Amino acid sequence: MNFFYKIIFIILTTSAILLPQKKVFVAFIEDEIDLGLAPYIRRVVSEAEKENADAIVFKINTFGGRVDAATQIKDAILSTDILTIAFINNRAISAGSLIALSCKKIAMVEGSSIGATTVVDQAGKKQSEKYQSYMRSEMRATAERNGRRKDIAEGMVDERVVIEGLVDSTQLITLTSEEAYNYGIADTLVNDIDELLSAFNLKAANKIEINQNWAEAVVRFLNNPIITSILIMIGFFGLLAEIKSPGWGVPGTAGLIALTLFFGTSYILQLASVIEILMFIIGVALILLEIFVIPGFGIAGISGIILVFASLFFSLVGGDPFLDFELVSRAIIQLSLSLVVALVLIFVLAKYLPNTTVFQRFVLSVSEKSGGGFSSRSIAKNLIGAEGIALTTLRPAGTAEIKGKRVDVMTESEYVEKGRKIKVLAVDGIRVLVKEI
Repeated sequence: MNFFYKIIFIILTTSAILLPQKKVFVAFIEDEIDLGLAPYIRRVVSEAEKENADAIVFKINTFGGRVDAATQIKDAILSTDILTIAFINNRAISAGSLIALSCKKIAMVEGSSIGATTVVDQAGKKQSEKYQSYMRSEMRATAERNGRRKDIAEGMVDERVVIEGLVDSTQLITLTSEEAYNYGIADTLVNDIDELLSAFNLKAANKIEINQNWAEAVVRFLNNPIITSILIMIGFFGLLAEIKSPGWGVPGTAGLIALTLFFGTSYILQLASVIEILMFIIGVALILLEIFVIPGFGIAGISGIILVFASLFFSLVGGDPFLDFELVSRAIIQLSLSLVVALVLIFVLAKYLPNTTVFQRFVLSVSEKSGGGFSSRSIAKNLIGAEGIALTTLRPAGTAEIKGKRVDVMTESEYVEKGRKIKVLAVDGIRVLVKEI
């Protein structure tokens, strides 16, 4: 008999070793739901599919967030054939309810809650019927997809929905864990994730926790409205600084890096498309063309400015399923403030930076005048009073033809267009000061 038990034990042990162990991926949907969370959830689903996981558990504990972000997350969850389980260990409120309903199964810890999905603005004020209608349809369709009660899902958005024994026509539906289980929204009540796995025949599964990686954390950080405003402001500052000074330097490079980060983040989060990025590139090209090639400032420059602002505007609002006055005004205010701050910063730096000790360390502050023993180049001698033609646009430095020779010149402050006649006012070392005739 002992020999028989040993054989059984060996067979069971060998079978456990040879049989593939089940895999369960665990993802975390916590705190505020924003667009930076969507790429993380898409990656979790993708990796789970590649690893042939048996289930994905989404630990949900949130008061909600952006509707467009919740919709992207919902779509990612519904796109997979893997068993998806919402594990509500505290609460799934507002947009969190939509995400929970998108999972094939819902498990709740006793004392947790789900519901209250009315769309509100940042001040907590209820949005218009357009928003509510959209959210009602999303909740109904998602509940229907997974075989849950559509009326309860709709009642989480609209207080006019009456559920006998639960709410009247004046109350939104927010369910406790017990109520959710009794009304078929939750599939089981558990105390922890181990009980959850046991409830869905995954007790011996290997749990693989997937957290946000550094790239997703950076994208989520850059998507913060304050950070996006700073990036836009740096971009404006860099472009304006390069327009006001000859050549290319640190401000322009910093501006391009900031705008690259802005558009790159917007593209990843599906706020900006290739169209917005092309609009911005064409806009900048038109502005540079107007500055360096075409004299004056006309159609090309104006068109470039319009394209740059339009690309930034659509990248700020492009991911939202609605486009109302509040959203438009918020984007306009964000762009306007960024531009104003950039202009003020340029004015302050231009006025006060040359007088600072740090700036003077990098600039030669002593003039090399002929009276001090310095002699000017022979090409610059006897030019005072001579007239010539501006070969390039003087902003304020550039090149002119004087007495048949190319000379590097500078105006006092005014802007002189290419081809205009100029006159030499003074020569100090290699500095040739001119004015337009």
